[in-house]
Amino acid sequence: MSAEASGPAAAVAPSREVPKPSGLEPGSAAYGLKPLTPNSKYVKLNVGGSLHYTTLRTLTGQDSLLKAMFSGRVEVLTDAGGWVLIDRSGRHFGTVLNYLRDGSVPLPESTRELGELLGEARYYLVQGLIEDCQLALQQKRENLSPLCLIPTVTSPREEQQLLASTSKPVVKLLHNRSNNKYSYTSTSDDNLLKNIELFDKLALRFHGRLLFLKDVLGDEICCWSFYGQGRKIAEVCCTSIVYATEKKQTKVEFPEARIFEETLNILIYETPRGPDPALLEATGGAAGGGGVGRGEDEENREHRVRRIHVRRHITHDERPHGQQIVFKD
Repeated sequence: MSAEASGPAAAVAPSREVPKPSGLEPGSAAYGLKPLTPNSKYVKLNVGGSLHYTTLRTLTGQDSLLKAMFSGRVEVLTDAGGWVLIDRSGRHFGTVLNYLRDGSVPLPESTRELGELLGEARYYLVQGLIEDCQLALQQKRENLSPLCLIPTVTSPREEQQLLASTSKPVVKLLHNRSNNKYSYTSTSDDNLLKNIELFDKLALRFHGRLLFLKDVLGDEICCWSFYGQGRKIAEVCCTSIVYATEKKQTKVEFPEARIFEETLNILIYETPRGPDPALLEATGGAAGGGGVGRGEDEENREHRVRRIHVRRHITHDERPHGQQIVFKD
């Protein structure tokens, strides 16, 4: 028996059970917790069940709540396994930790997640991440705000107030189908709709540079107006009178190219300084005279409005070939 006891098995020390602290149950909140020693180089973090490994250098590199926690100013507790417990959701803690490591981090695309990350950055007092999240949310709010807020003009006074309150060039579409005292041609309804659709497309494309207005109470049926620096620069009227056989008819045109051209022309008025005289001269705007005194013609030209009427009076009714046409005044 003694020979067997002196064998290799006798060299193995018997295992001992670690005694539990007296008066504490395993499920109690304070069970196994101990202060974190300031000399620990590596830190294991348990943030709401999300486990993270990092260093004290990362945690104390920027002024934040984490720096206060791990620089000895605030007592932190660990469990029996050495994990520092932080009673906070761990969903975005990895992003916070990466920001502390690198000084920047890709932000979430979702507005909701951005808001959640901002809340965590505020809790941990990471000022740089707070500012980045606020800027990203502001940009998203600007992009998610109505792409183009189009005021509807209800009176001449309101129109003047809108023109006076903006520094942007203005594009206004007046469309009022009820203004017609004649019947419409067969293509007029389609062309009126095309004008409205073009207005919406231009508004979506240039809403950051131009102010778009809709007027449904004016005297015309379909008319575009273009304003720069508070005055009307050009006008494109899209209605014409067809002298048909029995009676006059109103025709609505769709001069898409001309409308688009005038929209581009009006962009030269968006700069705060005076528009380029050469561009104004080329587009029929104010003359770019270099003299001190200007003549009456130049003064009048500054306030001239380009009025484009698309075939104002048509001398046929565009009926199928073979039908008799009678021209009337």
